[in-house]
Amino acid sequence: MSRRGLAAVSSVLDQAASSATNILVLVLAARLSSASGFADFSMVYVTFSVLLGLSMAYVGQTVVLEKAEERLGAVCRSAVGFTGAAAGAVGAVLAVVGLALPGTTGPAFLALGLVLPLVLVQDGLRYCFSALRAPERALAADALRLVCVVAALAVQPSGASAGRLVLVWGLSALPALGLGLWLLRPYVRGARADLRPYVRRGHLGQRFVVEFAVGNGSSQLAVLGLGVFATPLAVGALRGASTLFGPLNVLFNSANSFGPPVLSRLGGKRATVRATVALGGVLAVVGAGWATALYLLPDRLGRELLGDTWASAAALLPATGAQYAVMGLGTCALLTLRVLAPKATLSLQVAFSMLSVVFLLAGYAVWGPLGAAWGLAAGSALKALAAWLRVARLPVAAPRDDEPAPVSA
Repeated sequence: MSRRGLAAVSSVLDQAASSATNILVLVLAARLSSASGFADFSMVYVTFSVLLGLSMAYVGQTVVLEKAEERLGAVCRSAVGFTGAAAGAVGAVLAVVGLALPGTTGPAFLALGLVLPLVLVQDGLRYCFSALRAPERALAADALRLVCVVAALAVQPSGASAGRLVLVWGLSALPALGLGLWLLRPYVRGARADLRPYVRRGHLGQRFVVEFAVGNGSSQLAVLGLGVFATPLAVGALRGASTLFGPLNVLFNSANSFGPPVLSRLGGKRATVRATVALGGVLAVVGAGWATALYLLPDRLGRELLGDTWASAAALLPATGAQYAVMGLGTCALLTLRVLAPKATLSLQVAFSMLSVVFLLAGYAVWGPLGAAWGLAAGSALKALAAWLRVARLPVAAPRDDEPAPVSA
């Protein structure tokens, strides 16, 4: 296999390892916790997911877009330094919030604040290795992270508090963080870190943060808001249902990562649209098939996966399955626009991501967690429809704009 082929395989496996880590963390937490305990853990994990996405958008995306190879060492050292400093500041705020919150939720947020620098820096190293064209090093660190977190959580006692589980989850990142920094050291030796570009007005990451916030963060924050303003049990049910569809997230992320270079070589709108329509159809069928398999899963096996949360999560499977089926179509529509007209994605993300949040909250107000799940499905369906209509309006000889724009469905 060629060097380029090995790099592609390593990148896919690294994404799979990272996704598997997130899935298994939630599965193990659900099995160890009561339904209310998993709801607390889910609220904290949603918060972490939002912060991780913001870090990826603000720091990670700008790192991988660096083209000057002679600057990569300094860029990577600066990215690690800024991520650690920013995560430390945000972690301190979370720790204060955790001390102020009542009940069992407070200690969980306090634990997240303490471990946030560890988990964000460890995860951010993969973008450095991607820019350095060394994804096999990211795979080594993330594989170790997967092994350590599963081992650490597996030995926790049944009924462990959310705060304890969050703390164990975070501290288990230490071996992978140490390995990642050691693997990065040859590339950054002698380079000087400069954090000033990250705090200047007009930093490229600011645009990517907007894309992430409207494309991904808005729905995550809306789910988190349900736990604050309604009931944490709704968060646990929605999070548990979405966790079961984690393998599809690997496919979506791989399409977003490796799709643009392949599509750019197809030579025009017609060939590009034919390819993305076919890919979207495949992803939609896979999503529907996965949902059907989960729906037919015996309760005994479901409880082995999610513990006490299975009953509430299982009721949401048809809605969540429909959401992921249309997300496959939407992912490919946005992927088409990224290749042919990337400036068209931001307005779609803003309008229809906000609409999804409205549907989620309105659905919860009328039908509870099931209504919230169907609201998310409706929002994803409308976003996919609008994106494909935008693709249809592109001229056949659409001029390409090479300005990068992250895609999310």
